[in-house]
Amino acid sequence: MEVVLRKLGPKPGRPVVGRLVRAPRRGAVVVIEFPDGLHEYVTTPVRRILRVAGEEVYYLQTTNSRYRLEVRHASPSATESSIVR
Repeated sequence: MEVVLRKLGPKPGRPVVGRLVRAPRRGAVVVIEFPDGLHEYVTTPVRRILRVAGEEVYYLQTTNSRYRLEVRHASPSATESSIVR
């Protein structure tokens, strides 16, 4: 599924757009593959996951950062159950 990951806080940085390789789970890292297929963005382990009701938007708190994860295009096989709280 294609996602946009934005870092929140005083130093937001640029948004990361790519394919979600590893879904967010507590205690695991989030991996997003860039469109070129050669590079990945990896977060620190996830501590907390919050979902905006009725939307495909998630707020993640990792060991040392906070992110907003927005699902742009979900593949037919990807369901909401792939993102575990």
